[in-house]
Amino acid sequence: MKPLGLTVVLACFVFLLLSTVPVQAAVKPSFFGSKETRSSNMKPFKKWNAAIARYSKEAAANGKGNCQATKINKCLYDKWNAYLARLKGKSRLTIIEKINTRMNKARYITDINNWGKKDYWASPGEFMSRFGDCEDYAIIKYLSLKKLGFKQGQLRVVAVKDLNLKIGHAILVVYLDGKTYVLDNQIKQVVEARTIRHYQPVFSINETNWWRHRV
Repeated sequence: MKPLGLTVVLACFVFLLLSTVPVQAAVKPSFFGSKETRSSNMKPFKKWNAAIARYSKEAAANGKGNCQATKINKCLYDKWNAYLARLKGKSRLTIIEKINTRMNKARYITDINNWGKKDYWASPGEFMSRFGDCEDYAIIKYLSLKKLGFKQGQLRVVAVKDLNLKIGHAILVVYLDGKTYVLDNQIKQVVEARTIRHYQPVFSINETNWWRHRV
């Protein structure tokens, strides 16, 4: 979840973004009762792009490290990769359930307390060493599933408005076997998007495209 103040910041950013970035595809039905339009212009999403870039550097790093450290190191990545390796061969649905459960065990901590910033999108290494908030859970779940063979077209990090709590939030959506699943740090189990009524999507994103959502 995001603090109320950050919801205002998110809303201002989204309105500015959506007014300046042209979409490139026709409007299509989407999840949570919304309609979506697609764009491949990823430049405005600086926090997302930066998190992915840091992940690439982390994954390529060599050396040793202490798994109790508060900074990313090779030990943390080895531990993550070893866990993912144990999931190979399981069904796709079992994999997303396992990833959701495992990552949701991490401690929730706000960006202002963790990083001294109102909004910071953490890489997997940063999340493993310092935990994080809603979008950080979504990012590590996204990249975990990608490492396990899920295609980008199946995965999206989604910024939503929680209509019950009146705050911004972020989740991961996974397309699998004709169904749309939600991986959420606020919901213990993986559920189908059609069962959720209190989220209004604002935008969704992967590494090649982003989608604008309207109700």
